[in-house]
Amino acid sequence: MSLIRRGSAFDPFSLDLWDPFEGFPFGSGSSSSLFPSFPRTSSETAAFADARIDWKETPEAHVFKADVPGLKKEEVKVEVEDGNVLQISGERNKEQEEKTDTWHRVERSSGRFLRRFRLPENAKTEQITAAMENGVLTVTVPKEDAKKPEVKSIQITG
Repeated sequence: MSLIRRGSAFDPFSLDLWDPFEGFPFGSGSSSSLFPSFPRTSSETAAFADARIDWKETPEAHVFKADVPGLKKEEVKVEVEDGNVLQISGERNKEQEEKTDTWHRVERSSGRFLRRFRLPENAKTEQITAAMENGVLTVTVPKEDAKKPEVKSIQITG
């Protein structure tokens, strides 16, 4: 997939994929080839698949904050693909049902989630850090210092 640029503006959501046929019995087949291990049409994953993530840029870094309540750090993965694609994924397992239990309502979602973000060119991907506290995953991607243009004086003769 290529980097999409509109004019000189960077499009950080160029990897957010949307399948207009998702949920239809025939499906489009395109999403299954991109993420074969992450089912895209399962009602089990529908509610949790949209993990909410904020992305802010500070003068020093790009900071991603993901709401992952109830997950342990071992259940969440933070990876860099192709050198500049940040991938955050994880899974919340369904609660085990006992034969003697009577469920009245099930609103907490379970299943897998996967979010991908194309990082800008100034990201220092080798220095990424991640921390989890109170159900919030914080991923910090430091930025390279802005390069000042090199100015070379040319002596005028004559």
